[in-house]
Amino acid sequence: MANGWRIIAQRALSNEFLDWDIPLALSSNPKRTLSGPGALTATIEPEYARLIGPDKAPILQEWGTKLFLEVDGEIRWGGILTKAAFDGAKMSIECEGLTSYPHGIPYEDQLISGELITPPDPYEGRDKNHDGYIDFSSPKRPVPEPPKPYAGPRIDAYVAFRKVWEHVLTRPYGDIGIRVDSHNLGKLLGAEDGSDPWELAWWDNPDCGQALDQLTRDMPFDWVETHAWAPDHRTIDHRVRLGTPRLGRKRDDLRFADGENIAAIAKPEGLGDEYANEIIVLGKGEGRAMARAQLHNFDGRRLRRVATITDKTLASPEALRLRGQHELTGRSQALQIPAIQVMDHPNARFGAWSLGDDIRIQVHVPWVGDIDVWHRIIGDEVSADGTCVLTLRRSDSFHY
Repeated sequence: MANGWRIIAQRALSNEFLDWDIPLALSSNPKRTLSGPGALTATIEPEYARLIGPDKAPILQEWGTKLFLEVDGEIRWGGILTKAAFDGAKMSIECEGLTSYPHGIPYEDQLISGELITPPDPYEGRDKNHDGYIDFSSPKRPVPEPPKPYAGPRIDAYVAFRKVWEHVLTRPYGDIGIRVDSHNLGKLLGAEDGSDPWELAWWDNPDCGQALDQLTRDMPFDWVETHAWAPDHRTIDHRVRLGTPRLGRKRDDLRFADGENIAAIAKPEGLGDEYANEIIVLGKGEGRAMARAQLHNFDGRRLRRVATITDKTLASPEALRLRGQHELTGRSQALQIPAIQVMDHPNARFGAWSLGDDIRIQVHVPWVGDIDVWHRIIGDEVSADGTCVLTLRRSDSFHY
């Protein structure tokens, strides 16, 4: 491991520190991901007798060990060991960020926003002869119209996000230590008129991780998993930061350019068969009653290309439009640089950026020429050789 680097092991439930410098050989650089858990893979060889915890259990244990990468005193990555494989004296491990934990955990309660409520009709059954009047009324009074249905309470998208996490963390042996930001997004789930409630119900066997992913996709918004030493430097705090509605900012103070701090760029890519300037979204229902939305973005230069998206979880016009806009912005942009490898440099010191930031990329691409385009950082991988790979998407491919 490079100078200033160490991988710290901690018991998943008790948070007891087990080892302050696990002798791992990284197979892939620790990766952080915007609105995702990130990952790390590594090997260890030969078998180390010291890798037994005070509880006499192996330090490296599937779903029992948290691992953290510390670089020069700062926690740069954190996750949980999810898979181990053995080949003689060699052990291979796969780790995912702590936010991967809800996947595979069932939601065992009911959570509903915008439920359609039909009030009881106080005059039901009081016109037994069906003449339109209240039985035995004198003078005769007509039966009033029954009360109209209405939408029940609606909850903010971030409230639902936190409630799913709360469900995960409060199950027996489920507290992985994550704390979620407490502010609201300002967008309520479910239709205002009760026609399309948002619901998680145990009888549908929903998956907590999938529910969180769908909330992130459908609203949409950003979140990022972070880890940092507590002020006393004795514990590590784990947080899910929520964007409102997005994380990051435009970084005019950073520069990324060929011949300066960019060591390499990934092959520039277009969209090919994925390109579309018109999106049709098909939602709930069948036949003529199927919910549908159609959006386009024609520039007057390129032929019409259509992509059809089917998602039977969508019913309201707003939900269909948001999904369509998300697909349209992602499928209709021009050339992008998917990744760059950067060096620690006065232009942009390591740790100066955050996931979600927009940065200006200035590179020369053969057959295309000079590219000067704003891209958004959606992932990073720090390397022991003093470089970092930034995973990018064009900033104008986001619609929020």
